[in-house]
Amino acid sequence: MAKIFFIIPLVVTASAASGALAQQKQEHDACARDVSRLCRAHMNEGDQIVLACLKQNRARLSKACLKVLSEHGQ
Repeated sequence: MAKIFFIIPLVVTASAASGALAQQKQEHDACARDVSRLCRAHMNEGDQIVLACLKQNRARLSKACLKVLSEHGQ
């Protein structure tokens, strides 16, 4: 019986982690074209530099990328 209770939290945790990874991929995909189009020169300079570039080009971003930035308080 104890093994069943131990396995259930692992399955729930793995499922939650999988969902979080799927959401991260969707968010990445939402901004990937904008990063490639507008911030290509900064792609190897780190996430914060790319984020700053996206913010500087906010008026030119896709609706999907704007939504991701907004959802993350950017």
